[in-house]
Amino acid sequence: MLYESTRGQYGRVSAAEAIKLGLAPDGGLFVPCRDVIFTEERLISMAGLSYQDRAIRILEEYLGDYTREEIAACVKLAYSAEKFDAPATAPVRKLDDSLYVLELWHGPTCAFKDMALQILPHLLTRAAAKTGEKSSIVILVATSGDTGKAALEGFKDVPGTRIIVFYPEQGVSEVQKLQMITQEGNNVAVVAVRGNFDDAQTGVKSIFADKDFNQELQNNNYRLSSANSINWGRLVPQISYYFSAYLDLLAKGEVNRGEKINFVVPTGNFGNILAAYYAREMGLPVNKLICAANSNNVLTDFIRTGVYDRTRRFLKTISPSMDILISSNLERLLYHLSGRNPEKIRQWMGSLNKTGQYQVDETVYKPIGRIFWSDFASDSDTLATIKAVHQRYGYVMDTHTAVGMRVYERYREETGDGTKTVIASTASPFKFNESVVKAILGEDAVKGKNELELLEVLAVKSRLEIPAGLRNLDQKPVLFKNVVSKEEMTEAVRNLLLKS
Repeated sequence: MLYESTRGQYGRVSAAEAIKLGLAPDGGLFVPCRDVIFTEERLISMAGLSYQDRAIRILEEYLGDYTREEIAACVKLAYSAEKFDAPATAPVRKLDDSLYVLELWHGPTCAFKDMALQILPHLLTRAAAKTGEKSSIVILVATSGDTGKAALEGFKDVPGTRIIVFYPEQGVSEVQKLQMITQEGNNVAVVAVRGNFDDAQTGVKSIFADKDFNQELQNNNYRLSSANSINWGRLVPQISYYFSAYLDLLAKGEVNRGEKINFVVPTGNFGNILAAYYAREMGLPVNKLICAANSNNVLTDFIRTGVYDRTRRFLKTISPSMDILISSNLERLLYHLSGRNPEKIRQWMGSLNKTGQYQVDETVYKPIGRIFWSDFASDSDTLATIKAVHQRYGYVMDTHTAVGMRVYERYREETGDGTKTVIASTASPFKFNESVVKAILGEDAVKGKNELELLEVLAVKSRLEIPAGLRNLDQKPVLFKNVVSKEEMTEAVRNLLLKS
């Protein structure tokens, strides 16, 4: 399997080269050059396998220059019982006869990002060896909250790597911030950015695109790569859990052979739902992909109209990991739906860069409407949904999952579609405990309490244990206090790598 850039101005590369580079040098994103198809028989044959064995079957189709033994070793290191507190790794919880929750937050940082970021470091270090890379790999990450901690945890103390995480100073929860600024490891750094996630993400993209700075780093034996979902090595492991969810339902008799299901995915940067799209294209029986947005509803507008317009007010919400106006992974979807047309991609992305918007043509817009459905949920919708789900099912969900639940309810109301549906639950309720406690117990329950105190309140109410990764955060020393503007991010990287 070879990979090509969505912008069409860089040659085809191996999986290892694509993972090592992260972002294509022409500014595009790497995509596989051919489709992968699983027959129904092959899909059925995986029903009795563990999550780890299912992941191996998926990954070996895309990572052609890795041996099966190498992939198995990476999977074993990533999805061990020491890392994930659920035997199934990504368990499916049944709410009623047509609704299920796929819990993707049983890893070390309590967010779905662990599903990819526990394996990416192992894929990347093997990629460096396979391509003869002698330089240290420097991982640059822009985070809206969860990716940062998950990447830090995945890459800490990994030989031959450094990792620098940029997060919006006022754009993450207190728990998310503490998880990052107390991170231990001999190769990690965390920097706050004045601004929002899009500022941090734009700054990281600018560093990747700065040829002179990249040459300066290479002269000092450093090579940049990415742990954001722009890196194929971060995206491809996510395909596995959509297969696994379906296979779990099949194995338990919840769905019949060939029966289609819907997936609801809380969406910001479009990586998670794009993995579901790849699973669908591979042959997983999927009826509809439901894109759930918060009040930063640029994707909902796009899926409904074909016009992508980021020229709007950025809103801070109680689902901060989705507070995004530039959804990078959408570029991959557009490339596939345009018939792999790099000229169109360059035109649309150029327009987005210059004017803040673009409009796709009918040949791309029609299949979007056939495959996807989208709506958004406000903060008040989200809080009401957390409370209603707890009352109805005795189930506690975080704010992002609640966005998904509310959008699913609207989908049912508007379409009448009774297809069995799986909601991707992207974070533990403990990561966003202030909002969850407020929703379930009311405003008075959070007054005068910080997020760390509210962990205990939520544990008592939910009868769930506080995850190990969130305990005693206030007792850990703060190791990173640096704050920079978007324009100062390049210099921050220079100082950390070349002047430290």
